Amino acid sequence: VSHQRTDWISIHSHICHLLIPVLGPQPCFHSEKERKHGKEQLLRRQESLIAVAFSTAQGFVWAGKPLEAIPAALQALRFSSQVFGSGSLQLVPIYLLLAEASTGIGRLRQAAKYLSQAQWIVLQTPDCSAALQSKLHRGLGLFAIAEGNLDQALYHLANDVYLATSVFGLNSVEVSGAYFNMANIFFQQNKRDTANSLYTEV
Repeated sequence: VSHQRTDWISIHSHICHLLIPVLGPQPCFHSEKERKHGKEQLLRRQESLIAVAFSTAQGFVWAGKPLEAIPAALQALRFSSQVFGSGSLQLVPIYLLLAEASTGIGRLRQAAKYLSQAQWIVLQTPDCSAALQSKLHRGLGLFAIAEGNLDQALYHLANDVYLATSVFGLNSVEVSGAYFNMANIFFQQNKRDTANSLYTEV
């Protein structure tokens, strides 16, 4: 019952009206033109459902409610896998969000699995954008922090900075997240000057 309640609060109350036309029986089309139009309409509905589920999950994570984020993110993953395929780059941000939410509720083993999936997809895609690789390294860095492996975290966050800078520039907001997390690590290590320098940069 508690799982159903969490699921309803998280996502189903938001997407019920979108699920019926996507999961229900599809109409029978009599011409190729109608069939093509029907497929395009179904794809638009699926993409809309994915967008709602992902943004809902992201909102819960940002609000500090990782448990509520997981059902929404799983819905986004489910439909993204159907639409784009299980090895598609479109799944990477969802896996990273699931890893962050899982880490937030202390399920580190599950978070590691999600990160492995994201990393595998990126490694299998030679033309993966630097922006997405940057997000992957940030996710790996945050996971390393949760595990207490600060040197590994600094390695991934430095890669995050490098990749984000190559795409967005030195003074971009996109780089500030990695700087902030690195500053927190240096602060923990009592390297106050380095930490303050990075906080200033942020």
